[in-house]
Amino acid sequence: MRLVAAAVDVALIVDGKGVIRDVSIGGADFKLDGSRDWVGRSWEETVSIESRAKVASLLREAGTSTSRKWRHINYPSSKGGDVPVMYSAIQIGTDGRIMAFGRDMRALSVLQERLVAAQQSMERDYLRLRHMETRYRVLFELSSESVLIVEATTQKVAEANPAASTVIGEPVKRIVGRAFADCFDSASQPAVLAMLGGVRSGGQADEVKARLATERWELTVSASLFRQENNSFFLVRLAPTQADSIERRNTSNEAMLLKAVESVPDGFVVTNLLGQVLTANSAFIEMTQLATGAQLEGESIDRWLGGAGVDLNVLLANLRQHGSVRLFSTTLRGHYGLVTPVEISATSVPHAELPCLGFSVRDIGRRLAPQAKRGARELPRSAAQLTELVGRVPLRDIVGETTDLIEQLCIEAALELTSDNRASASEMLGLSRQSLYVKLRRYGLGDLGGSDGDK
Repeated sequence: MRLVAAAVDVALIVDGKGVIRDVSIGGADFKLDGSRDWVGRSWEETVSIESRAKVASLLREAGTSTSRKWRHINYPSSKGGDVPVMYSAIQIGTDGRIMAFGRDMRALSVLQERLVAAQQSMERDYLRLRHMETRYRVLFELSSESVLIVEATTQKVAEANPAASTVIGEPVKRIVGRAFADCFDSASQPAVLAMLGGVRSGGQADEVKARLATERWELTVSASLFRQENNSFFLVRLAPTQADSIERRNTSNEAMLLKAVESVPDGFVVTNLLGQVLTANSAFIEMTQLATGAQLEGESIDRWLGGAGVDLNVLLANLRQHGSVRLFSTTLRGHYGLVTPVEISATSVPHAELPCLGFSVRDIGRRLAPQAKRGARELPRSAAQLTELVGRVPLRDIVGETTDLIEQLCIEAALELTSDNRASASEMLGLSRQSLYVKLRRYGLGDLGGSDGDK
């Protein structure tokens, strides 16, 4: 036992029932609470609760011929914390006795605790860096200011935010990796390179004005130097000058207006001063039953108006005299014969770079009031509706409809004056009673189902 104690920190002799028969602890600095009272006690009772299963495994494996394992056993301590001991066991003699050899693992345990603490500290630092990088990335991406990160040695773009991509007019993927000076026109490149050189040598330099290679906008370029991982980078800011900023904003507003005109449900067409189509939106193309806008270009708008040769002349004459036309009623003929009642509002733009006319064409078929029918034909109910027929119906038909309207109105007035006395109404109108009945049936007036009587 003295020889074993010199080789290990603790040695135990345990009988076949797991009871400790002898204990030897080497080293004055290694103490286990209650070790003097272990003899005669079960080995499992001396260890911590979570280590008792390991003790049972050591006792079970000690008498086998298989390779033995070292197991980590913890002993409770009055000083707080457990005392770790690494054990291996082997059977000795023929009476079932087992000798267990233990090594003090306190130094290794301290190292393990330090390692775990260091790993946790590294994890916290790593998470903190990730959060900082996330905040930086969100700020970089959402910033309305155009920002580029440029390598100081190669002067190539390392990063670019979406605002810089919008200003330069190219995707971020095409900007990253290219020389920063290539973003500007040849006349501006020397000033930009000189500004970067001044920042690198002196830490700061005056901002310069430069024009982009892909746009006509003039920008104010400024930069600052910073270091990261033993490398130097430029933080470059691009800001449009005030005049160009206003110009870009106006151009952007014009683009939004054109997009809105293209998307409106009413047709819109632009022609030259002679009425030949220059461009049209998708709604007008749909009204004309054509497939593409290219089929419209160069054609006279008169080709699709109801009064061929008449409506366009009236519109052009009013545009030359007044500059605009409102709610001109006519019809629009599609390529395959579909006729649509429309209202046209038009304006003249004589002072543009290319003088032109603009026509807004609105489909009014759904809001035309329902008209009373006479047989297979429709009968207008008011003089206002008769005027709406001008340009859509020949004059002969309009005169006939007008005559019918006047005749119907006179009969209705006579019946109202005579309190629906048809005999008196026929005398008032200078008609025979039989002729009055014919006209009443024609216009669907009165109740002709009963006997006439005194009426």
